[in-house]
Order: sequence, then structure tokens, then C-alpha cells
Amino acid sequence: MTHPHVPGPDQQGPAGPPPFPPQGAPAQPPTGHQAPSGQPAQAPPAAPSYATSTFTPSAELRQGLGRLRAEVGKAVVGQDAAVTGLVIALLCRGHVLLEGVPGVAKTLLVRTLSAALSLDTKRVQFTPDLMPGDVTGSLVYDARTAEFSFREGPVFTNLLLADEINRTPPKTQASLLEAMEERQVSVDGTPRRLPDPFLVIATQNPVEYEGTYPLPEAQLDRFLLKLTLPLPERDHEVEVLRRHAHGFDPRDLGAAGVQPVSGPDELAAARAEVAQVQVANEVLGYAVDLCRATRESPSLSLGVSPRGATALLATARAWAWLSGRGYVTPDDVKALAHPTLRHRVQLRAEAELEGVTAESVLDTVLAAVPVPR
Repeated sequence: MTHPHVPGPDQQGPAGPPPFPPQGAPAQPPTGHQAPSGQPAQAPPAAPSYATSTFTPSAELRQGLGRLRAEVGKAVVGQDAAVTGLVIALLCRGHVLLEGVPGVAKTLLVRTLSAALSLDTKRVQFTPDLMPGDVTGSLVYDARTAEFSFREGPVFTNLLLADEINRTPPKTQASLLEAMEERQVSVDGTPRRLPDPFLVIATQNPVEYEGTYPLPEAQLDRFLLKLTLPLPERDHEVEVLRRHAHGFDPRDLGAAGVQPVSGPDELAAARAEVAQVQVANEVLGYAVDLCRATRESPSLSLGVSPRGATALLATARAWAWLSGRGYVTPDDVKALAHPTLRHRVQLRAEAELEGVTAESVLDTVLAAVPVPR
């Protein structure tokens, strides 16, 4: 499935996964062709070997999450692909890095999604003087009891918005590593579980480098997806101004009419269904071949790790489920390759000087690796 896309700054590949498929999209591939009247029916084409499944996704659950696009659209205009990416991350228990220039509604998107899903959300403005304990929490001495007690940090929430994460030093960035990987925080040797669901959505500005600290590879690899929010098309920008002219206040989502359309229980049920989506060996091999090809690219000093391959599998399964299928196709893998892998590769210095980008390398890999039929 394709969708129109306007490239953002320093961006050549697609911003993210396509928007949700239209309601009523077929759950299975066509089994044959309707012959014209008076002519013998044509034999149905042979189904690909990977197009087999004993599982059919729940239409009710899919429609519930599909309504998110309309609900988020009450406050955010023209970011359907980013909404899809965030939903995929929730289905996969993954985290998201949002990249875009200032003013493209990154923070508003997260707040609106949280309101539409009835999830608790907290925002942390990452600054150079932010300490790890300001994120995870710390032990506080109580003079009345002469004991230390743990005071939870903002990480104890469902959606943690780490705003401008690259503006804080690596020491504070690293405070999120355990939370993102283990879903827990350890303070003074005591692990404390985080709520379920738990999702870190971090934002960063692609054009501002002074006073920033690039995210280390280990931190980037913890993010399931990297989504880029492009500048809006002209019609979308006119709609944004029209809403503001009629009194829209981005700080008051209730006045915008944003209502919960799903919740944690529905999300848990959807996750259980995504786990039942079947993946044929040919498709598994295709995903692995794509990742291995990045390790052999002469333009890259760092290719996709095995963790990246498992992430690609997870996002492809979630996209297949959203598309109403109980099995993964190579097209599902292709659709999620850019947002899942773009932040997991590192360009060689000479390739950067020649204008090569991670997006163009992934395009080359997708064109070169044979697709199973």
C-alpha cells in the first residue's frame, strides 16, 4: 500500500509506515478472477507459499484502533503515517524516536494519542542539567521517620514523552536504557516494575546541532521505530490555520472533541492477536537477508544487528494484523523496513561526504535482495 509523501528536511525515504488500510480491505488475497459473461472461468492463480494462515484477525479490534486516525485528526492534521507508526509500536511493546523540525506537532501528536487511548502520559523536557534521578526517581530522606523512601520519577507512566532527548548528556540518556529494555527501574539495587503498557516516545530536531548530544548506537538500537514528521502539504497547512482562526487551542484537547476510542484492555487483546500472526520461512529468510545485506554495504560502517532483524519481524507482523491478514508478506517487511532500520545503520564518513544517506542505502538493499514469490 502506498501513500503520498512530501520529503522532510534531509530526508529521502518514506516518513513511516503507510496509513491504516481502508476499512473493508480484504483479509486474504483474491482466489480467482471473475470471467466475463459467456466465457469460461479462469483458473485461480496459485497463492504464494507464504499466504497461508489458520488465524483471522478480529475486525472489531482492528476497527477500534483504526478509529484512532480520525480521533487524532481532530487535533493533528496530515500525520496519518506517524499515527500508524505509534500504534505499531504500542502493538509491539516498542519505543519510538520522532524526528522533525520545530512546529510540526510532535508533542501534540503524543498528547492526542494518549487521550484517545485513555493512557497516562508524562512529559520530560530534556536539558543539559537534567540528572538521571529526575527521570527515574530517587530515594528521599524522611526526617520524621529517619528512613529513606522512594519517590517515583516521571518514567512511571504509560507514555513517556522525552522531549528533545538529544539535549541532555549521555549519562542522563542512559538512565532510560533499563526502562526501555527491561520495563523496570533499579534504584539502590531494588528493581521496580513500570506500568503496562509502557512506551517511550522521544523527540529530536534534525537541523539543530549546537548544544546537543548525539544518541549513542546502543540507545538508538533500543527504539523500535524512527519516524520523521515532514512539513505539511499546502492543503494541510491551510487547514491548520483555519482551525486556529476558529479558536483551536492545542493545550485544550477536550475542547477539540478528542475522546477515548480504545484503551489498555483492547490494546492487550490486540497484542495477543498480533502474536498469532504467522510468518513463513521464506519471509523470515527475506527479513534476515535484508539485514545482512546492510552489514555488507560499502557505504556503512555499522549494519543492522540481530535485534534490528527481530524488530523488523515484529513491526511487519503488526502491519499484517492491521491490514487484516493472519500472515506476513514480503510487502509487509518492505513497508516497515525504512522506519525500523534507518536509525540502526551508520554511514561511513566518505559516504556522507558523497551525499549518501541511510535512506538511499536501504533503497539499494531493498532493490538488490531477491523477494520470495
